[in-house]
Amino acid sequence: MSRLVQFTILPSQQEDKALILKAALKKAKLTASDISDWRIRKRSIDARQTKIKLNIQVEFWMVDEKRSQLSPFVPQNVQDSKAIAIIGAGPAGLYAALRAIEAGLKPIVFERGKDVRSRRFDLAKINKEQIVNPESNYCFGEGGAGTYSDGKLYTRSKKRGNVLKAMEWLVHFGADEDILVDAHPHIGTNKLPKIISAMRESIIEHGGEVHFNSKLTDLKVVDGSISAIEINSNSWFDFDDVVLATGHSARDIFYLLHDKGIKIEAKPFAIGVRVEHAQQLINNIQYHGDDENPYLPPASYSLVEQVDGMGVYSFCMCPGGIIAPCATEQDEVVTNGWSPSKRNNPYANSGIVVSVSPTDLPNYKPNDPFVCLDFQKEVEQNCWEAGGRTQQVPAQRMMDFVNGKLSSDFPKTSYQPGIVSSDLNTILPDLLAKRLRKAFVAFGKKMKGYYTNEAVLHAPESRTSSPVSVPRNPETLEHITTKGLYPCGEGAGYAGGIISAAIDGINCVDAIVNKRIK
Repeated sequence: MSRLVQFTILPSQQEDKALILKAALKKAKLTASDISDWRIRKRSIDARQTKIKLNIQVEFWMVDEKRSQLSPFVPQNVQDSKAIAIIGAGPAGLYAALRAIEAGLKPIVFERGKDVRSRRFDLAKINKEQIVNPESNYCFGEGGAGTYSDGKLYTRSKKRGNVLKAMEWLVHFGADEDILVDAHPHIGTNKLPKIISAMRESIIEHGGEVHFNSKLTDLKVVDGSISAIEINSNSWFDFDDVVLATGHSARDIFYLLHDKGIKIEAKPFAIGVRVEHAQQLINNIQYHGDDENPYLPPASYSLVEQVDGMGVYSFCMCPGGIIAPCATEQDEVVTNGWSPSKRNNPYANSGIVVSVSPTDLPNYKPNDPFVCLDFQKEVEQNCWEAGGRTQQVPAQRMMDFVNGKLSSDFPKTSYQPGIVSSDLNTILPDLLAKRLRKAFVAFGKKMKGYYTNEAVLHAPESRTSSPVSVPRNPETLEHITTKGLYPCGEGAGYAGGIISAAIDGINCVDAIVNKRIK
């Protein structure tokens, strides 16, 4: 069995492999002749003290041991195999398809949006012309929401499945092996499209199918079991097993399920604003003034505060990033953030959101599955109105927001469609605004310099997760009343990011395989 040792080095020493090996051997009380191989297993920054260090974990294999290799993707030819339908080509859908090919099932993927490269033209229209294509945008299309909104891979979902396998598959399809080492791995929006394309090509090469511009518009349930699906309102296909991986923004799917008598439920979610600081300021705060250190990456932060009985926290923090327009309909505005692989933009942005439960909302009614969705839509549409019915967003400097003062000017923003000076206290519901005000002051005490009028709030940050869940049997992963329907990923309420969604896609196909074996 391999041995692990952990120690610290200076950031300037991170590329010195000889030094790292020497320090690791000393820590393990070994010599070079005792080992057959070694690797850096984990790497993380420790910036808690003024003297910043890197935590390094090294794995050794002794002379009589063989180094373990990456778990390869082992596909089968599934051209003539039993077919399953996968609705959605985000991380949950793509990983479900890849797992199906490994397991000898033929995945047929239906994606409402366009392929990953064609999506770029629609994203350009949102940014430059403020035109929203409801089927092709930052949320819909090959790769899902994560493809063009950052590609952060950190997950706490260690108990949900094989995190390492999900990460190794990314490496198999082109990601840098550093994602297996870094404590907070990140690929970058500029690199993800090539990886997503490689996954699709492999699915097709091994007998699967991927269909774009193919929207689920109806489904047929017979005697409590799924039997067929309709695509684009004109073509029916028979399937016994359907993986529903449509993402957190496919509202029409929630309405469809409800209309067909397939149970859905309101679910807690989070909503707030996206905050932008100068990246140099965040570096200065987090690195104790050592913000010009060339060996340190752009700094991130994680903040949380309980305010009047609700959690307020940072979400999807993007160092060196850009704020993007992520609406899926023309009469709404939505913000999110992303970073390129080098995280070299001059801005740092993060969602600062309030955790909201169905019972917190003024219009709450028991058994109303849409109470959180309706609240989400209302906030997005109110912000659209305040932004002049365009993709410009209402914005306010941070201290001006806390003090109820309209901002007369702004520093430059990364949000390309533009911003409109607004009093967010009058636009956001009071249950959000009053908690955000208190949270920003509290965050300023935790991170000296964070609470500043040089920071700008962009509203809203509203697509943190699905406001609706699609309940399933925890053992079979099928919908609780509809056999053969596998609610999957973020849209069903079982994931919260790229890796957890990918794992859920794998788990759903494993459940289908187990059912067929039985």
